[in-house]
Order: sequence, then structure tokens, then C-alpha cells
Amino acid sequence: MLFRSRIDRETRELLQNTFTTVNQQFGELFPALFGGGEARLEMTGEEVLDAGVQVIARPPGKKNSSIHLLSGGEKALTAISLVFAMFRLNPAPFCLLDEVDAPLDDANTERFCDLVSRMSSETQFLFISHNKLTMEMASHLIGVTMQEQGVSRVVAVDMDQALKMREPIAA
Repeated sequence: MLFRSRIDRETRELLQNTFTTVNQQFGELFPALFGGGEARLEMTGEEVLDAGVQVIARPPGKKNSSIHLLSGGEKALTAISLVFAMFRLNPAPFCLLDEVDAPLDDANTERFCDLVSRMSSETQFLFISHNKLTMEMASHLIGVTMQEQGVSRVVAVDMDQALKMREPIAA
């Protein structure tokens, strides 16, 4: 019984510390991605081990508090803020993102790309994207095309090399 109470105490402490850290990071990343606003996480119960978590997100100019009332792009940015907040807690050398920018308009895509650029000093990001702005920030592009039915072909572009080839044309 003493051993179980020690495990519960340590688990509560670890969960509370993790929640606090992620909540702080979420509160910082959300306004960076939205260009303002505020967001936080709230526990929905008294006991940390049994509580749920509610996401409160208020983009700039909006008064709503539930993510259910946000647009698709706002939900995507809120989710990205939360995922990156957790990612900062224990960053990995690689992060794979699959079309997370699809519902974003150009202004939000640019803020998203700025954040990824800042985070890329510690993490290598691999994207699946159809968004031109997101592709422009990449240092390498690898595309898959299907020129004939059932036959895929990989196309790779080194963005630095492509820009060097363009320089003489611009001059």
C-alpha cells in the first residue's frame, strides 16, 4: 500500500508538471501562430489522475472559448500550437507533418512557416504539402508524380541549387 501511494504521488507530480509546462508553451505558441489571441488548457476535474483536459482558444477578435466554434483553419492552428507545445517538452530529431497546412490561408501559412523555420534549428521537419508557400520554405523538395496510370515517379529538387540556376536569368 505504501508503494502504491508513492507511485500515485510521483505520477500526480509528474503529470501536473507536464501539464503546466505544456500549458505554458501552448499559451506562447498560440498567439505566435495567430498573430495575437490567447489559449490555455484547463483540467476538467479536481483529481489530476482522473481529470480531462479542455482546450480554450480565443483567436484575435473572437470572444468564443470553445474550439468547437472555430473555423477549420483556426482549429488546425490551435492543434498545431498544442502539438508543438508537447513537442517542445521532449523534442525529437525529426517531425513528420502530413498536410497540416491544408486549411490555412496565406497569412496563417506564413506564420506557421516562420514557426517551423525557428524550430528547425533543433528538429528536421518532413512535410507532405500541396501548399506553395510551405514548399517555398523547404531546402529540398521531393515530389511524386504519376505520368501514366499506376506508374509513380519521384522528382527531387534542391532549392538552393534551383535558386542558383535562376540567378543568371534574373541578371
